[in-house]
Amino acid sequence: MKKYHISRHHRFITVGLSYQKADAEIRGTFALDPQSTERLLEQALEEGIDGLLVCSTCNRTELHGFAAAPQHLIRLLCKHSRGTEEDFEKVGYVYQNHDAITHLFRVGAGLDSQILGDFEIISQLKKAFTLSRDKGIANPFLERLTNAIIQASKRIKNETGISSGATSVAFASVQYLLARVPNIEEKNILLFGTGKIGRNTCENLIKHTRNPHITLVNRSQAKAESVAGKFKLNVRPYEQLGDEISRTDVLIVATGANNPTITPDLIPKGQKMWILDLSIPMNVVSTLSERPELTVVHLDQLSLITDNTLEERKKHIPEAERILAEVQDDFNQWLESRRFAPTIRALKEKLQTLKAEELDFQSRKHNGFDHSHAEVVSDRIIQKITRQVASHLKDPDNDPDECLELIQRLFSLEIKTP
Repeated sequence: MKKYHISRHHRFITVGLSYQKADAEIRGTFALDPQSTERLLEQALEEGIDGLLVCSTCNRTELHGFAAAPQHLIRLLCKHSRGTEEDFEKVGYVYQNHDAITHLFRVGAGLDSQILGDFEIISQLKKAFTLSRDKGIANPFLERLTNAIIQASKRIKNETGISSGATSVAFASVQYLLARVPNIEEKNILLFGTGKIGRNTCENLIKHTRNPHITLVNRSQAKAESVAGKFKLNVRPYEQLGDEISRTDVLIVATGANNPTITPDLIPKGQKMWILDLSIPMNVVSTLSERPELTVVHLDQLSLITDNTLEERKKHIPEAERILAEVQDDFNQWLESRRFAPTIRALKEKLQTLKAEELDFQSRKHNGFDHSHAEVVSDRIIQKITRQVASHLKDPDNDPDECLELIQRLFSLEIKTP
């Protein structure tokens, strides 16, 4: 494995946790809302971190950035969430340099998603980079890496069938209801929360249940009315949430609240109801699942629902990985060239200095010395030398660290780093 000296003083590090080891409750404690994310980035900038992406979704929370040690990023994550370093040690993961790059490529390609081929993460990565750039904590490396991941994601989506068929948390929710709720088309359905998952669930409900009794409630009534207007649904104010719950058969919760919004006092005793919690952190108080008349399901359980669509998607994993490797290889080549650039630049400057000294000496020694002609010849020689050195450094059979050290010692180069 090559060493990826991306930064002279820091390593590129990923710290995070995901659905693979952390359940919904733990993920909820490490979840970052928009305000917390902004504060985290601002503190990172104050502490001298050059380059950081923050991604917090229902399936994972990850920090990708440059730091002297992983603990620096772990502390930032814990400070701005409700998670602890002790809990992170139990369920978190750390990747560095090449492994961190590979991990982020796989996440962006939908190969590490809770539902295989779910490309929602790409829009979240785009937003993460935009926010980092706006906060002044992005850099050329992160921009190039993000663009490469977007390119790989587009190719995989367009050139393979890994995202074919309707499979998502929203779709799985509706499939769950169709399979278990008798006469779903006649039930009263209440959707609380109209974020992206809420909107997608709403669309799937209308498409697959043909139910005319769907009501939307959201803290911002204007947002609920915007969604309802598209689908011609009922909207009720947030203040009437309790009344609406008392009349519903199916409650779908998809809010972005940091604390539970569906508490035992909102659910009348003895009322039979299906409750689907699609929120991270969980928004339905866990004790409600103890009531025999209630069926409470969280998105982690819904994500386990597999069908022929997912089995079909798995067939396209080898082709997706081939595309991913191709795009990542292009990125790695750029990264290597960026790594060599300071030495090549310093070598060129050294040769230019030697050239200037020699031309000055020859012009004083020989009458009629053709300075302009000698300048052209010398520049061509310098260009050929630097090109040959660059080619040698990129040769996979050579050890780039040894080559760089030899060149720097041989020409007594002073390497200027950004």
